[in-house]
Amino acid sequence: MKKLRTVVQYECATSFKYIWIFYAVVFAVIAVISAIIFLVEGSMEQVGTNCLEMNSLVYVGILGALGFKEDFRMLIQNGFTRTYIFLATLSLFGFVSGILALVDTIVGRSLHALLPGGYDSVFGSIYGYEYSPVLNWLWLFLVYLTVCCLFYLVILVINRLGKVSSVTLGVALAMVIVLVLPAVFRFLLPAGAAGQMRRFLMGAMGFPRGGGVNLLFPLLFFLAVFLLLGAASYLVIRRAELKV
Repeated sequence: MKKLRTVVQYECATSFKYIWIFYAVVFAVIAVISAIIFLVEGSMEQVGTNCLEMNSLVYVGILGALGFKEDFRMLIQNGFTRTYIFLATLSLFGFVSGILALVDTIVGRSLHALLPGGYDSVFGSIYGYEYSPVLNWLWLFLVYLTVCCLFYLVILVINRLGKVSSVTLGVALAMVIVLVLPAVFRFLLPAGAAGQMRRFLMGAMGFPRGGGVNLLFPLLFFLAVFLLLGAASYLVIRRAELKV
């Protein structure tokens, strides 16, 4: 357990400063763009932004994609087991996702209160602002965590199969999604199957058939997807090899 605690502390400590660098870059870009628009237009009426959480989604996607190779190489060479490496990586994802979700919740709520009608967050655009900030944070946290694990699993599969096999698999999956699934829904599945799928997804996102909003459903949905992706990632990393 001491080795696990050490590697978890290492992963979280090394990632902490990059979070603030990320936010510094994001807000600096917004400030520069706003200044340019003000200089061109001569007023602040055209200055505004929405859904800053999309930047965080890109960040956690990159984090998941880069969260394997170098850390795996360093840790495996220092005697850490694959299980410890996996648990440390999940801890890193949870640490970063929690901080990003907290900052994005505070910023989103604050900007909406200061600029009524001038800013909408992703959560607010979907569900509104009458819900607790805790639910806002928890929803964002699970979304970010799920995105991290999704990209992490993709990188693990690419490492396991190799680039050629991975590209082949990616092309095959794309063809299935673009060509096969529409044909299956159109010709093979019973009538109304597409509508049932749509209603299921709407319910999973918190909009049940009876109307209203139930935030428990999306929280459970993203938690289930995260656990599924995490289990798949663990099965793959158990057989991961150190490649030069």
